[in-house]
Amino acid sequence: MKNIVKKLVILCLVIILLIGANLSYAATETELNNQKQENNEKITETEKKKEEVQEIKDQTVKQVQELDNQIDEYESQISNLNTQIEEANTKIEEATNKLNKAQEDYDNQQKMLEERIVALYEAGDTTYLDVLLSSESVTDFISSYYIISEIAECDLELLDEIQNQKTEIENAKKELEQSKKELTDAKASKEKVSSELQTSKNEKANYVEELSEEEKQLQAQIDEIKKDNVAIDAQIKAYQAELQRKLEEQRKQEQENNKNNGSSNGSNNGSSSSGSSGGSTSSSGFIYPVPSAYSRITTGWYYSDGRVHGAVDFGSGGINGQPVYAVADGIVVLAQALTTSYGNYVIIMHYNGLYTLYAHGQAGSIMVKQGQTVKQGQQIMKVGNTGNSFGAHLHFEVRTSPGTYNNRQNPYNYLP
Repeated sequence: MKNIVKKLVILCLVIILLIGANLSYAATETELNNQKQENNEKITETEKKKEEVQEIKDQTVKQVQELDNQIDEYESQISNLNTQIEEANTKIEEATNKLNKAQEDYDNQQKMLEERIVALYEAGDTTYLDVLLSSESVTDFISSYYIISEIAECDLELLDEIQNQKTEIENAKKELEQSKKELTDAKASKEKVSSELQTSKNEKANYVEELSEEEKQLQAQIDEIKKDNVAIDAQIKAYQAELQRKLEEQRKQEQENNKNNGSSNGSNNGSSSSGSSGGSTSSSGFIYPVPSAYSRITTGWYYSDGRVHGAVDFGSGGINGQPVYAVADGIVVLAQALTTSYGNYVIIMHYNGLYTLYAHGQAGSIMVKQGQTVKQGQQIMKVGNTGNSFGAHLHFEVRTSPGTYNNRQNPYNYLP
């Protein structure tokens, strides 16, 4: 008798230690999954910010290219203006040379006229009148008068012609200088605009570099978070492997104790046999999560509009308040009561590495807690209508490791 009591005490201690360890592992895995989810949200947020930076960068690069085109256009115009200014300078120089030549011709002609007058004056009393009076005949007089008149008229016409040439050249030169001034002003204006465009281009080019650096930093953050997620995944796998080992040891220990004590009660704490669901067992080792009378699936993997449901619903008439069973042995990973989303729900990790989720249970009906070991067919809560639900039903999911939302599988493939 003493030996039996001693064995029972030892068994109880082992179970307590294993449950404590399982609770610790489950809590740790939940924390790691939550951390990973937070990291994924950070990655999404950072990638969105990176896309915004990339969009701004692309727009800025486009603006820089447009400024480059404008600068090239202004530089081309400035180059043309420089050519025109050089041509104007050449023409001004030619006009100046012509003007100097005309002035020289005018001065020479005027000098010749002055010298002729001086020579006549120095000849003494001989004047144009003397030349005329000394004529021997009327014909000679007329001829002499005509010659003198022609000489004087030629001198004056030549001077007038030279003066007109000077005036024309001076006017042309003024027009050229005015044109050069306008070209120079236009060039200065375009150089100013070009300089402003170049400054704007440099500022935007610097901004592009800053955005590129920010983009690199954001990518580095994303890479770092992804690296953290890889480490978290490794930790989750390690915890799962250790938890699986502990669960296997616990199950073997229970089987050994059952053999020794001739009992198969275990530690179900209100568990039912696998037959409590009234259904058979699938190749995956699962039973139906509700009594057989309510095992008809009312909503499958897809909604009627084609959207993915990601689960199956059991919603037969009268199902409200019916028991919800664990479809296989395992350990409770989460048991929470929400006012939205899943409402009252439970997640169980099974020995085969699969996870099952049971949602929308009645308020206050959850019968298990995080870290607790459950047996196949054990009641874990009651069917209800909590959370995002429109009518009493059981929302049932199957997930692969690590049991997150993105790991949902079609339950049809695992149910009987």
